[in-house]
Amino acid sequence: MGHRAPSRPKPIREIASPPMALSTRDLDLISVTNEVLIETRSGERVFRTVIWVVVDRGDVLVRSVRGTAGRWYQRALADPEVALRVGGSRFEFTAVPSDHRAIERASEALRAKYRKGRSLDSMLRPEVLETTLVLQPRG
Repeated sequence: MGHRAPSRPKPIREIASPPMALSTRDLDLISVTNEVLIETRSGERVFRTVIWVVVDRGDVLVRSVRGTAGRWYQRALADPEVALRVGGSRFEFTAVPSDHRAIERASEALRAKYRKGRSLDSMLRPEVLETTLVLQPRG
């Protein structure tokens, strides 16, 4: 009998958990709140930044008014586990880059939610559109 090499263990296949759903009440709270705090991380340090948020068809959408220069946006790309603080509630999400349709939906929702003016115009500039993120609940 020859020497037989030990068999290698088979890699464990990770099964992705489906995103958790937010309740209608939670989505309504996020939807009617004009400014929220987004929590992002850099290493062990947690940062909180005031941002605008919209809800469209059950999706929570955010965008960086400073475009790719926005620090919260940069941190969310580096570590997509983020949270929103809305009133006294905290919701955990995974930030996911959006597609063209989500960008359009976010723009329409921003127009519907926020008053016309320079602040809204800043959120609709072509150079910031690509920073739209979909926040998928986790949980």
